[in-house]
Amino acid sequence: MALRRCLPQSSTTSSYLSKIWGFRMHGTKAAASVVEEHVSGAEREDEEYADVDWDNLGFSLVRTDFMFATKSCRDGNFEQGYLSRYGNIELNPAAGILNYGQGLIEGMKAYRGEDGRVLLFRPELNAMRMKIGAERMCMHSPSVHQFIEGVKQTVLANRRWVPPPGKGSLYLRPLLFGSGASLGVAAASEYTFLVFGSPVQNYFKEGTAALNLYVEEVIPRAYLGGTGGVKAISNYGPVLEVMRRAKSRGFSDVLYLDADTGKNIEEVSAANIFLVKGNTIVTPATSGTILGGITRKSIIEIALDLGYKVEERSVPVEELKEAEEVFCTGTAAGVASVGSITFKNTRSLLPLWIHVYICLEFYIYLLINNLQD
Repeated sequence: MALRRCLPQSSTTSSYLSKIWGFRMHGTKAAASVVEEHVSGAEREDEEYADVDWDNLGFSLVRTDFMFATKSCRDGNFEQGYLSRYGNIELNPAAGILNYGQGLIEGMKAYRGEDGRVLLFRPELNAMRMKIGAERMCMHSPSVHQFIEGVKQTVLANRRWVPPPGKGSLYLRPLLFGSGASLGVAAASEYTFLVFGSPVQNYFKEGTAALNLYVEEVIPRAYLGGTGGVKAISNYGPVLEVMRRAKSRGFSDVLYLDADTGKNIEEVSAANIFLVKGNTIVTPATSGTILGGITRKSIIEIALDLGYKVEERSVPVEELKEAEEVFCTGTAAGVASVGSITFKNTRSLLPLWIHVYICLEFYIYLLINNLQD
């Protein structure tokens, strides 16, 4: 019922799926070539998997086989990358990442399709986001091609750690950090780009159940003019205590307010947030303090294609009470429905019609798994 509701009444199913197919290829052309060939049924059955209980994966670090690394020269160009066994790395005590916080992270997932291929979801967008972040943090950055090649090599070298179809994904963590030494306050002279992975399933302990969010009234996640709009490592440490307190009280995660007025919602610790009101989907605008999520961007594009009106604007926290649905999106979180929000020690239960939530999650699934000719 919910999925049928999502399809525009003016389009036939076949023509609309053709539209989605075109969007899928536009968004993930590079990803579709991660594994060039289709894998036959016999080969898929014989393929070696790591010794993992795939039915009980959580979201914690599992040591895989290999990681990828490359370093930049003084001219800003990155040398030929290489794979090595997963393990500790050596850093100069005066490295830029340790002394002055020059570091960026990305989050991506590799999925195993039903045909045996391993697919990535729009990796070029992660590469471009890292380049934008590097410019903000005065860092050298790999090209989009170098970024994607490093990710591909990491995935292929750890292919046995990619869960079977429907059992999770290989979460990928590209890192860019200042590895060159500097005693005085200055940008590092050398940067390291590193990629590792870990098989995961649901990010939240609730699994697929609705989330319970806590609205933090005192500590903001980001400030205007700061680094909230890029994926800097320095964005996360200041809110770890807030997250710890909220989770100790049974909440799934924290929803932060803007630092300027303390009245508008911004984002959750590891996800963007959306409200649904009739045929309108509302989400806070990315105006420098909110990270432009890859899943967020994809949800907006799909929602527009499905005939919804999308508003990116300031969203007062009181507006949450008027929403018909609320959901979060992110690489780690996926598309997660919100069941309650606690603000000023008052818990508000939210409707759980989840029509839009299920619909958009379904189309994200189509984008990842590729429609076949």
